[in-house]
Amino acid sequence: MDYLRFLRANWPFLLAGFLLTFTSSYGQTYFISLFAGEIKADFDLTDGQWGGIYTVGTTASALAMIWAGVLTDRFRVRVLALGVMLALAAACMAMSINTSWILLMGVIFALRLTGQGMMSQLGAVAMVRWFEATRGKALSLSSMGFAAGQAILPVVFVALFAVVHWRMLWVLAAALVLITIPILLMLLRQERTPQSMAAEAQIAGMDGQHWTRGQMLRSGLFFLMIPMIVGPSAWGTALLFQQVHLTQVKGWELVAYVGLMPIYTVSSVLSTFLSGWAIDRFGVSRIVPFQMLPFAASFAVLTFADTIFMAGVGLVIFGVGQGLQATGSSTFWAEYYGTRHIGSIKSVAAALMVFGSAIGPGITGVLIDFGINFPDQMLPIAVYYLFAAGLATIGIVRYRPTLGR
Repeated sequence: MDYLRFLRANWPFLLAGFLLTFTSSYGQTYFISLFAGEIKADFDLTDGQWGGIYTVGTTASALAMIWAGVLTDRFRVRVLALGVMLALAAACMAMSINTSWILLMGVIFALRLTGQGMMSQLGAVAMVRWFEATRGKALSLSSMGFAAGQAILPVVFVALFAVVHWRMLWVLAAALVLITIPILLMLLRQERTPQSMAAEAQIAGMDGQHWTRGQMLRSGLFFLMIPMIVGPSAWGTALLFQQVHLTQVKGWELVAYVGLMPIYTVSSVLSTFLSGWAIDRFGVSRIVPFQMLPFAASFAVLTFADTIFMAGVGLVIFGVGQGLQATGSSTFWAEYYGTRHIGSIKSVAAALMVFGSAIGPGITGVLIDFGINFPDQMLPIAVYYLFAAGLATIGIVRYRPTLGR
């Protein structure tokens, strides 16, 4: 009932947040990778070359976000969203007309920066700026735009492949972005600005300290956690990026495979809420060591999956891991390093995750070029997740006593 009352009282702003996160879809890996087969064919690219182009574009967008992300602190959401969405629409149009593989790197850069980068950033910043006392509810509801995009857009666009040329589908994507702009501006006719800043209790971390970013970077716990930070982003992005190749090797229809995305999304959403309850009930220290296990299990299942049903089982388990990662990681940084400098601390984790999303497609693409199909790479990836879980467990066991609670 609290959520229903909250929705009724704040629906214009929550819908605006939803639209911001939903529109980020056109720059997300799961959307761009739908066109991998057509892009490789039109540009005469191998899997490794396509993965390399994607890696370069994504890495450049991550570097640019260090500067571009600051703009969200200087401009109202209404003003900045207009500029970003126009740029995103232009990037979609550029993909529809570009014929140069060199310029393709620039197109990927623009899609990733405006879509995956800035639209996601705007969605989060908007909720934090507009809601002080109910920030958590606002973030959880607006983030459903990510889930909706992942559940709906792949199914729709793959179905359209049968009747519409892939380049025209990017024109459609641009049109959808442009159509969203007046809706968003209407919702934000009177953009909410908090009248006062809510006082937030600051909770200390290990040894009763509020750790700075420099102190964190010199701590042993941080280095033990790096594989856990990078892995889900690197190999999860690769799983989405290589979905066309995966279905070809497995002999599955692409439309049937992407039709599994809604159940993966449902699994991820349910896991997000359940893991949040588990963290409140048992503590993040008891959850973090298990975060990597669903990822390991999902890649093991997908390695040996020979039917689309088993692919669905693997994706459902993968969704469980995504839900655990979404809640566990954010809570971990605050619990172990304190909340006073949590923004600068989490920015390091975000940079590592972006780095992971850049290298995952590149590494798997090069291995495919060397004759190692992605399904054959999945078992070693599962072992990586187990290795990351082991290091995280060592870190928790070693440093948990320093929490003093």
